[in-house]
Amino acid sequence: MLNYLGAKISGSFLALWGVASLVFFLFTVLPGDPAQMMLDQNEDSAQLAIIKSKFGFDLPLAKQYYYYLNDLSPLSLHSTNQELFSAYSPSVYGGIVLFEIKNKVMVLKWPYFRTSYQKRGKPIAQILKETLPNTAVLAIASMLIAVFFGLFLGIIAALNKGTILDKGLQLISTLGMSVPSFFSAILFSWFFGYVIHNYTGLNMTGSLYELDDLGESQQIIWKNLLLPATVLGIRPLAVIIQLMRNNVLDVLTQDYIRTAYAKGLSQMRILMYHTIKNALNSVVTAISGWFASLLAGAIFVEYIFGWKGLGKEIVEALNQLDIPVVMGAVLVIAFLFIMINIVVDLIYVYLDPRVTLN
Repeated sequence: MLNYLGAKISGSFLALWGVASLVFFLFTVLPGDPAQMMLDQNEDSAQLAIIKSKFGFDLPLAKQYYYYLNDLSPLSLHSTNQELFSAYSPSVYGGIVLFEIKNKVMVLKWPYFRTSYQKRGKPIAQILKETLPNTAVLAIASMLIAVFFGLFLGIIAALNKGTILDKGLQLISTLGMSVPSFFSAILFSWFFGYVIHNYTGLNMTGSLYELDDLGESQQIIWKNLLLPATVLGIRPLAVIIQLMRNNVLDVLTQDYIRTAYAKGLSQMRILMYHTIKNALNSVVTAISGWFASLLAGAIFVEYIFGWKGLGKEIVEALNQLDIPVVMGAVLVIAFLFIMINIVVDLIYVYLDPRVTLN
């Protein structure tokens, strides 16, 4: 187990380094001057020179790349010369100074994602802290809907193989997988939030936190979660129905199931203790993949419903060419995918003792 975790962590660092490098060079070669993006239409030559010096835009590409990785790394080396771009500032980097050699300090810190171009220098970490929890709530709610109904309906379809009920559930599943989420979002928002709003009480748009009637404080509006969570849950729900149905049918043909029936065990006991657990491996893979995707930010759905999450933030940042926000979001997404994959591997061991971690 320890060897597996060590290898996974090492591989994770390499994967994150690759993503960080790809993101850096991809956005560095984009047209446009970052300093002009920050100053918008109010720039002059003196201001541009100050901004470029402050944020290191005037440095050679290799140095910019080094400083970018240095900012992201938990263990980083900084200069004590306050005139240099690489100077260590506790207010920016925080962390713990491990040791100092001449004019250099080695610091143990959280990754520093730098600041936004458009939001008055607001730290990217703060933007992610404000938006990622909303996306996490939406993703968890969506997957709960998909998993609960998907497992239940998949088992029902398998136990009624070949009947009208089975064929109807397969048709619904196929439709659910084929309809794009953005189209479902528009349809649900219009129908439930506008056409029958008087009956549902649901709004076309809205986020988890909204200002109260006086505009003084924020309050949680749980009903705003229902429509986007349902829309995001449709496609994983359809996949889980199909997978669970097929897996249950496959498990029911195994010798140990026939042996269990021969011993006189009831169908419910066989289903609960022998069938479902052994049918979950590929379902867990699907669940993990979808959950990671939803955590990454359901961009179109969040934007259509006005849900203030990571996906909506990415769209707005792209529209405003706020590149650091997009870069920070992509790195967090990559980290989430890696962590979820490790957790899924551990779940496999629990579900199937035959699986070993090497």
